[in-house]
Amino acid sequence: MKKVIVLGASGTIGKNTIDIIRRFPDRFSLAGVSVHANYKALEMLRAEFAFTRFAVTEPAAAALYGEEHRSLESFLNTTPADIVVNGIAGAAGLAASMIAVKTHRQLALANKESIVMAWHLLQYEAEKHGTVIVPVDSEHSALYSLIRAHRQENIARLIITASGGPFRTWSRERLQEVQVDDALKHPTWSMGAKITVDSASLANKALEVIEAVNLFDIPADRITVAVHPSSIVHSLVQLTGGEVYAQLSPPDMRNPIFAALSYPEEPPPYLAPLDFTNPFDLHFEPPRTEDFPLLELGFTAARKKAGYPIAFNAANECAVAAFLAGQLRFIQLSEITARVMEEDWNTAPQTIREVMHIDAEARNSAAKLLGSLR
Repeated sequence: MKKVIVLGASGTIGKNTIDIIRRFPDRFSLAGVSVHANYKALEMLRAEFAFTRFAVTEPAAAALYGEEHRSLESFLNTTPADIVVNGIAGAAGLAASMIAVKTHRQLALANKESIVMAWHLLQYEAEKHGTVIVPVDSEHSALYSLIRAHRQENIARLIITASGGPFRTWSRERLQEVQVDDALKHPTWSMGAKITVDSASLANKALEVIEAVNLFDIPADRITVAVHPSSIVHSLVQLTGGEVYAQLSPPDMRNPIFAALSYPEEPPPYLAPLDFTNPFDLHFEPPRTEDFPLLELGFTAARKKAGYPIAFNAANECAVAAFLAGQLRFIQLSEITARVMEEDWNTAPQTIREVMHIDAEARNSAAKLLGSLR
């Protein structure tokens, strides 16, 4: 029986994790959760699972509970568990990751920003405290398994798949007309608004390239992104001999989450596997980087390293927020990010405080650019 803490319990990752815990009560128990403002979801989970430890991070919602439930750090420090699942979205998830690796022995990490912004610091603390970090992104979960199976020294190239989002077949002219509702209609995945927009712009795949560089210690020039609309192949590895191995499964986030919860063992049967008695599509095509320039900007950030991945993430996060608020056009997402990336981010952060300073500076730069467009 593994005790599990779920951070961001009302989000997509949190809900899927809790579905697994609910389905396998003999393997997992819910030790506690955090939510930001969704106290109604919290109350439903408390009634179902009867846990007493939790954290609420939004001040107005937190005011409904005692002081002991307002600190994420206190919650993680005082809640015994075998696994922490970090499903918090955005840069806010980094602090939670840093606390989790110091207080628990396994971190199932779905928060991209922890890896993009401060992997070297997170990895150092994890090694210091004997904590295993297992990626939860479907692409990196697949790569994690494939590399373990074929060994790092035999890997020549990583191939990360992208669905292509809702605009894969849209012309350059039509992309000028994208509305928020259009960007939120992902063809294969059900996700939060920010990550869905990132998928539409290929910024999400750019972040995943940076993640792969950090997680697997491989240069960006040995990573390829391939558009694969059906989202059945989640990633592939090419070995030094040229042969390619892939991980295939239906597009359901419960698969990589269950793999992380079960690590180092293989998970038992749960979801229906692919049915090879029926046809399904394994089409691949190259990404249209000229029409979706955020992908190449992500490769640039991954190559330059230092503060560039932090600046890329911050600028894109600000631009997406403006787009969702109706203050920016879809095609301007890359413009804002590119202009922030033109600044000097060559200083490599040595502490979390320095990471957050770069993050703040990049957000300030993005805010000024956004202001000039209004």
